Amino acid sequence: MRGPHNLWRLIRTGATFERTGAMRAVLDAMDAPRSLRVAARVLGWPFKWLGYEGDNSMPPAPRALTALGPAYIKFGQILSTRPDVVGDEMAAELRVLQDKLPPFSVTEAKEAIERDLGVSPDAVFSEFSAPVAAASIAQVHRACLAETGEIVAVKVLRPGIERAFRRDIDAFYFAARAIEWLSPSSRRLRPTEVIRHFEGVVSGELDLRLESAAASEFAANTEDDAGFRVPRVRWFLSGRRVMTLDWVDGVPLGDNAALDSAGHDRVHLSERVLQLFLSHALRDGFFHADMHQGNLKVGPDGSIVAFDFGIMGHIDEYTRRVYAEILYGFIRRDYQRVAEVHFEAGYVPRDRDVHEFARALRAVGEPIFGMDATRISMARLLAYLFEVTERFGMETRTELILLQRTMVVVEGVARSLNPHMNIWHVAQPVVEDYIKNSIGPRAVLRDLKQTAEIFSRFGPRIPALVEDMLIRQSQPEPVPPRRIWPLCMSWAAFGAALGAGAALLLGALG
Repeated sequence: MRGPHNLWRLIRTGATFERTGAMRAVLDAMDAPRSLRVAARVLGWPFKWLGYEGDNSMPPAPRALTALGPAYIKFGQILSTRPDVVGDEMAAELRVLQDKLPPFSVTEAKEAIERDLGVSPDAVFSEFSAPVAAASIAQVHRACLAETGEIVAVKVLRPGIERAFRRDIDAFYFAARAIEWLSPSSRRLRPTEVIRHFEGVVSGELDLRLESAAASEFAANTEDDAGFRVPRVRWFLSGRRVMTLDWVDGVPLGDNAALDSAGHDRVHLSERVLQLFLSHALRDGFFHADMHQGNLKVGPDGSIVAFDFGIMGHIDEYTRRVYAEILYGFIRRDYQRVAEVHFEAGYVPRDRDVHEFARALRAVGEPIFGMDATRISMARLLAYLFEVTERFGMETRTELILLQRTMVVVEGVARSLNPHMNIWHVAQPVVEDYIKNSIGPRAVLRDLKQTAEIFSRFGPRIPALVEDMLIRQSQPEPVPPRRIWPLCMSWAAFGAALGAGAALLLGALG
């Protein structure tokens, strides 16, 4: 329940970081100012004894996060892809959170399969291995189908995972509301809405039927993408807590030494993983939103293979066009256009100065334009971007959270493969291709065609709508002129739009 008792949970969170030594390790890795270090020490030390001890064999940060629970582990997975923010040493330590967490037993996994699918695992599988990967939500087993001899991957949710996430999310809600109450200026960041969005994402991840559907849709969207594969879902062996897919051999994308030994080109892979993400986000509006190294492999043929489709992002066509125009503006160093797009989309309040905002964006873009990743401090860049959003009163856009988070993660993955990668150069062909196909004249004709199709579907209802409008207009109560005029104008605009759309469409088709 979302009540004050969650204060105890938050106290134990800070105490756990202090007890495990993670507090000092994180602050050192992020080069935090002395004032913040002293404050953390003063506030954390008295409660140190209340913290969880965790696994003593782990380094401080992963030790604290695994002790606190799955929602905290998710945060650690994101940081593991950002050595430029937390340092190479801590990023390497946090990698264990991706797929090397303590597993649960094979017996528990088989019991879960039998309960969920109503079949005996020993009858369905001729072989069933110990866990080959264990993450925050589930673990994976390698199995052989008794009937066909095919090798499959069987994913099983952790016992009690729903309750553990519910506990963490309730504490996050309490913290978000406390922040909004204590710091009114933070409300533009909409912390409660952010937690609500996170809750929705996690809820989908805890139902493997939804993940199976996402994997199937993602596979259909990307079947023609060269150098990219999605394993096939075995629906007859998938349910709420169990998911079965084709097994794919490959080298983990986070193991640079193994990639080099296998003869894979890491420079090409770094470019490919970023371009694939941008292509899926812009072209399809449906993208893998958890693309850390633990969910990506490189097959023997050099193809990138994606796994774990519990967190998928979706953005509508309008948002895609806005996002593409912003990226394209940065690539062309047209900061005035980037600023205008922010205002047109409503991302910046109308009472702010668009030219001043453009200058602020120039201060973001110019220092990093044309530079390789080794010369860019992402920590400083993110800090300045936060200052810009605060100065111009920009609110958090919950519909963009997954997109922005995934962009940060994917760019971090690409950096780990090739520290000298130039993200603007790599992104340019994908963004330009989308701009050409989705914002040019062809896109206008396509939009008009879709508009005409929508009007045609509602065509049979138009007489009834007109009749209903006329009946309402004939009622004794007079309608104020200010209401009649917009109504007449809306119908006039409807007719004009329909006529113009039809004329243009016929002209294009003729």
